[in-house]
Amino acid sequence: MISRPGRMLLLAVAVVTALPGSILAAGISIDLSVDAGQHDRANTPVRTLIQVPEELAKVAAVTLTDASGNGVVAQLTAPDLLDGSAKPEAGKTARQLHFILPSLAQGKSLRLTGTLSTDEPKAAGAFTWTHEPGAFAEVKFADRPVMRYMCKALDESSEAKRDESYTVYHHLYDPSGTRYVTNGPEGEYPHHRGLFFGYAQCSYEGCPKANTWWCHGDDYLSHEGFLGEEAGPVLARHRLDVGWHGKDKKIFARETREMAVYNVPGGTLVEFATRLRSTVGPVKLDGDAQHAGFQFRAASEVEKKTAKQTYYLRPDGPGKPGETRNPDPAKLEATPECKNLPFNAMCFVLDGKRYTAVYLDTPRNPKPSWYSEREYGRFGCYFPYELNEGKDLTATYRVWLQEGEMTVPQAQALSADFADPVVVTVK
Repeated sequence: MISRPGRMLLLAVAVVTALPGSILAAGISIDLSVDAGQHDRANTPVRTLIQVPEELAKVAAVTLTDASGNGVVAQLTAPDLLDGSAKPEAGKTARQLHFILPSLAQGKSLRLTGTLSTDEPKAAGAFTWTHEPGAFAEVKFADRPVMRYMCKALDESSEAKRDESYTVYHHLYDPSGTRYVTNGPEGEYPHHRGLFFGYAQCSYEGCPKANTWWCHGDDYLSHEGFLGEEAGPVLARHRLDVGWHGKDKKIFARETREMAVYNVPGGTLVEFATRLRSTVGPVKLDGDAQHAGFQFRAASEVEKKTAKQTYYLRPDGPGKPGETRNPDPAKLEATPECKNLPFNAMCFVLDGKRYTAVYLDTPRNPKPSWYSEREYGRFGCYFPYELNEGKDLTATYRVWLQEGEMTVPQAQALSADFADPVVVTVK
């Protein structure tokens, strides 16, 4: 059976030396093949949905081995936000198998075998979550900070405290874990912060405009709770309940947001996914390419000191330092170079060091989408959308961060892994 995003696989299992009451400790066998498809693969995250007996629902450790005896560390999790709709058979539970594929040439396939076990995974390190209640949740790999979720409750006791707390977002650390590369509530344009999502123009019955971008007046985004959290040697992921507030500070939309980080060498790979539903009937989501959608904002040092050194790497090649491309909001179709890009990358300077952040889209997201760029370090894309009963917004993006510069082929390889993933067959 073939695995692509959103499909469920039935895992054929063979219980190994199981004794009464000890099936978890015994483990079950896996036999699968991975097909590279039309692209060369290197350090590629792979995931596939499987079904296992309910008594194995808490198994997390997996060891995979190729034909030469090389081990591949793997991890089992609950299904992710956008792949979790498949209904398992009676007596089975849905699980998602994850591993990093070291390399596989275009057109080639790789067979892997292994076992699921309750034993701790044999890996050099693993992700862990820590929490500061009412302030943040942070994920580390071993002792290295990777990403921090900022989730203070709205505090209107002063203008400064409100500015710190009117939205939720994720800070991204540099790959060495020594500093944030993203912006918080400081510098110019502080409403652009971290990895964030919102729309400047939301309208619904009784409210001609709510703004979850600037979050003025009654408008703000709130952390309503943690819905799930996982961590292991391959990835860490958490799922969040986010309230979108408009007129009279009432929630008009509810977002389930999921953020994951992968253990990929050479940098940090983040995956964002969202499911946004209305609580008030039809809701129009709009704005413009600079003030809507999922976006990345670099630390304020870029805006203050190094903006003129920022350049963008696009599918048609690198731009000049300080040069940006942006669509005309009144004539979007007149700027096709900003439309439906498979990726865009920003190369910027912090503390005298260059970093590249690659923003990756997928055809699975609503289209058309429009990209925008700012030399001070904010970039991303948006699409207008209308929520209604039974019509949620779903979208997913990836961000890759590394030290140093990149080439178009390197960014294209990341794009291919996301937009045209490998095919997994479970035998």
